[in-house]
Amino acid sequence: MSILSPIELQAPDIRAYAAGNTGVPYVHRFDSGRPGPVVMVQALTHGNELCGAIALDWLLREGVTPLHGSLVLAFANVAAFERFDPANPHVARCVDEDLNRVWADDVLFGPRDSVELRRARELQPFVDAADLLLDIHSMSEPCVPLMVCGKQDKNADFARELGMPADLLIDTGHPAGLRMVERGGFGDAASPKRALLIECGQHWERAAVDVAIDSLVRFLALTGIVSTAWADARRRLPLPPAQRLVRVTEAVTARSSAFRFLVPPVGLGVVPKAGTPIAQDGDHVWLSPYDDCVLVMPGMAHARPGNTVVRLGRFDTTGRAPASMAGQRGR
Repeated sequence: MSILSPIELQAPDIRAYAAGNTGVPYVHRFDSGRPGPVVMVQALTHGNELCGAIALDWLLREGVTPLHGSLVLAFANVAAFERFDPANPHVARCVDEDLNRVWADDVLFGPRDSVELRRARELQPFVDAADLLLDIHSMSEPCVPLMVCGKQDKNADFARELGMPADLLIDTGHPAGLRMVERGGFGDAASPKRALLIECGQHWERAAVDVAIDSLVRFLALTGIVSTAWADARRRLPLPPAQRLVRVTEAVTARSSAFRFLVPPVGLGVVPKAGTPIAQDGDHVWLSPYDDCVLVMPGMAHARPGNTVVRLGRFDTTGRAPASMAGQRGR
């Protein structure tokens, strides 16, 4: 288990949003009355990730009206969030299972039942109707912000248009189940739908709130939901001078509770030489598969059998240019 990071944030009181305005608790939809994309922002996929809830609370207090299309705002795993206790904050990650591993049709529409599955089934119509999606997360261990772009280059292009954060990630999916940003058209290279998952920093660090709100403001401006002037007045952080992309090649999954790192588990840390022992689990040792191997989101907070404890990747130096959003704005 990792050493608990300081709790610098206070969980917001979101009970005022319980009724929603869609017939589904904690889900709000705002329509412009004009043609345009369905834009969705979600927070609290995990109940202990406070920055996204703070950002949505802030936005709802701002009283945003979309310029075109519609905007959907969802507090997702409220049942887990209601369990948040600063003395034991990891317990609030979920109730029965990870809400971000249940988005495949065979799971969503299958016979299993859990608190998270019931909530995913309520949210599924909104997710499937969305053209553009931002899912706001944070990380268990200290790390610079990361934009998780699923498995598709189109989502990395979208992040480049957004211009932040500095570090982007394309990975191989999650072995434990399909994430929301990979569902349906979001995971289809031929679909115009695009989705981003931002990891704003460590769960409870104060700086994560600024990242969450800044990414939200920039996302709303990029999708045309708000004006550039509105966004300019509310941006909190400067854009990074450049962005870089990490392509994950494999995930390291704990086989037992004996898993341990053999190198410092620093987010985006680089292991210079191929063949370097990275981690050990019983008799099994993971070796860095290539030179300059990047450690993506290493962490011991959830190091239990079957859980991913680190992803291994390499920096992409191809310099792919972003595609235009122009066609999306008129949808």
